Amino acid sequence: MRAVVQTVGRASVTVEGEVVGAVADGLLVLLGVTHTDTVEIARTMARKVHELRIMDDERSAADVGAPILVVSQFTLYGDARKGRRPTWTAAAPAEVAEPLVDEVVQALRQRGAQVETGRFRAHMLVESVNVGPRTLLLDL
Repeated sequence: MRAVVQTVGRASVTVEGEVVGAVADGLLVLLGVTHTDTVEIARTMARKVHELRIMDDERSAADVGAPILVVSQFTLYGDARKGRRPTWTAAAPAEVAEPLVDEVVQALRQRGAQVETGRFRAHMLVESVNVGPRTLLLDL
């Protein structure tokens, strides 16, 4: 599982003109799933994101009650080492990835986080205003 985590002043996801998820003063998490990921890896990713000391004063979203916007992002597993056209073979198929993205969201909520989401398999417009800027790549 792979995630890009950003501190944001605001972030939102729009699908067909409708805002389906938005946060202010929190985290934007772009989340990719690969073939070998499991429910346990999803729960570990949720814990890592929630406790990651990326907010002001080296505090975590858990420490400050920051909201989290989770957006599925299979392109995090794109590979363009050969040629100019990326391959997506390392990304898990939607039938595998969607339940694991849902597991991360549910695990974050069980930890007490306010979580917003994008819409799986939708063409999304993701907007964010990065704070810091602080952006990390997490690989599990």
